[in-house]
Amino acid sequence: MNGEEEFYDAVTGLESDESYEGVSEASFKDALVFEGGQDDSDTPLQENGVRKRRTSLPAPMFSRNNFSVWGILRKCIGLELSKIAMPIVLNEPLSFLQRISEYMEHTYLIHKACSLPDSLDRMQAVAAFAVSAVASQWDRTGKPFNPLLGETYELIRESEGYRLISEQVSHHPPVSAFHAESLNQDFMFHGSIYPKLKFWGKSVEAEPRGTITLELLKHKEAYTWTNPLCCVHNIILGKLWIEQYGTVEIVNHSTGDRCVLNFKPCGMFGKELHRVEGYILDKNKRKRSVVYGKWTECIWSVDPQEYEAHRKAERKGGSDTRKQKQEEELGVEVNEEADDMPEVQETVAVVPGSTLLWRITPRPAHSAEMYNFSFAVSLNELEPGMEGILAPTDCRLRPDIRAMESGDMDTASAEKERLEEKQRAARRERAKDEEEWSTRWFRTGTNPFTGSQDWLYTGGYFDRNYTDCPNIY
Repeated sequence: MNGEEEFYDAVTGLESDESYEGVSEASFKDALVFEGGQDDSDTPLQENGVRKRRTSLPAPMFSRNNFSVWGILRKCIGLELSKIAMPIVLNEPLSFLQRISEYMEHTYLIHKACSLPDSLDRMQAVAAFAVSAVASQWDRTGKPFNPLLGETYELIRESEGYRLISEQVSHHPPVSAFHAESLNQDFMFHGSIYPKLKFWGKSVEAEPRGTITLELLKHKEAYTWTNPLCCVHNIILGKLWIEQYGTVEIVNHSTGDRCVLNFKPCGMFGKELHRVEGYILDKNKRKRSVVYGKWTECIWSVDPQEYEAHRKAERKGGSDTRKQKQEEELGVEVNEEADDMPEVQETVAVVPGSTLLWRITPRPAHSAEMYNFSFAVSLNELEPGMEGILAPTDCRLRPDIRAMESGDMDTASAEKERLEEKQRAARRERAKDEEEWSTRWFRTGTNPFTGSQDWLYTGGYFDRNYTDCPNIY
């Protein structure tokens, strides 16, 4: 193991079954044009060689039950977390670049936004997409592999109408850039993520710095936001569990509409666990709709007046709430060893008159044996012939990740160490020659909508000219 490995988690969605604008869930799903994962053996090859996506991993997940990281972390209190070497048993067999691509699991919400004539309805669809983009984080306690400098990942889903390219553009600090585009020129979705980590003794908090930008080209609109904070509890002792919290503000830079979403921390009794609540404001700062639900389950919208009336009725019916809360507080036992995950309430109380914007699809029955993957199970698949099409820097070609997903942990650990040493040696050579690292597919620039520094796609990846790609594996 080396001391330069960064420990960070991605902040990223799950397939849904949904309704919109009063349309029933069943009829809306039947009407979707961009349904994925339905290919059969007669389906033509995709551009990168994929015919039919797999539904399971080559080997089940390696057990972490008898492992604790306290032996590592107790020597590192007060040190920068990015300098702590973490054992491979805490990983999942995906690169962080692949985990970013899970944002695209709910692309149908972007297509829906493109089809809506009203800007406030489009904002609702975009808000649902922003929430769904972090849904795959639920129960994903494995750490993705840190991308090597120059590593790339491409994802093409012709049936869902998009393609994506991402690149690790910086190693210290770790920065991952991505760019997705509609195959019909309907949208562009791009951004860069620089996870900032804080170690709080029993938990690790990841702040996903970086701007996410969605452009709806037909409507000449651009939306920007930043993902919520993610916290992994019980790093040292107890069962690992995840919560997301913080304020996410989505801005429509063309109309002035905004959506403010509050991802709520679970609180002492867990009543707010996974809950999301917010509102959509028009350019005159008038509340036009309330958005609520859980990022692990579903998102609804409702008229603000109906929402407030419902809340008042709830408060009126709960006159004994304060007394009950005091009794609960007196009966609380403080657990100083582990932050027990509150019991999850799997339903959202639906306000009458609400419209369902997004609902999560249950994970496969065997998901727990596959690192709680759903959409992600196919991301590292490498079919025969793909090696000759993919860039030589693609994550699918990383030997350590491939060994881990096949269950060979010894080879995975040895290959990971070899790749990291190769990366350090290349960095020493560049320093000796006073040579700066040059990114291949992205460049630094100014986000035209926020004015902040960003990583922008330079184009050309899908021309398949990879002659000047670095040798990183």
